[in-house]
Amino acid sequence: FITFYEENNFQGRCYECSSDCADLHSYFSRCNSARVESGAWVLYEKPNYKGYQYILSPGEYTDNQQWMGFNDSVKSCRAIKNVYGNVWKLRLYERPDFGGRMVEWAEDCPSVYEALKFREVYSCMVTHGAWAFYELPNYRGRQYFLERGEYPRHTDWSAASAAVGSFRRITEF
Repeated sequence: FITFYEENNFQGRCYECSSDCADLHSYFSRCNSARVESGAWVLYEKPNYKGYQYILSPGEYTDNQQWMGFNDSVKSCRAIKNVYGNVWKLRLYERPDFGGRMVEWAEDCPSVYEALKFREVYSCMVTHGAWAFYELPNYRGRQYFLERGEYPRHTDWSAASAAVGSFRRITEF
């Protein structure tokens, strides 16, 4: 489960959550720290799993900068369930609709450009596992949660642009 706190350092009003919640606004008005007791979670800036995404694994986050928060708004959350086993694999494409050059990958990638020579990823197919995409290299910038499925366009994983600087496997559940 995850506990949200309105203030830094686990202070202020708090709310303990053990399952997906599409609208957290009635439990707290802002979120500046969190404690993930178990599982991996995706936090969303807006209700109904919209807006900025933040992927948290078990641990303590004394302020929202530790999860690269753009603001103190957390309005919905989803538990990431391990229905994937211990295999991770995805296919990245340099064009929309699975066009252009394709690269299959099964490991974390701190720099998409250095490893794959792609500047942008326009479509993706996740065949195994759950993944976190980051807008910038070294797991920085906006985050996106991808699970098994087809993503013909970058907007299908809620990205405004096709910039993918790095990605990693979600391995802690």
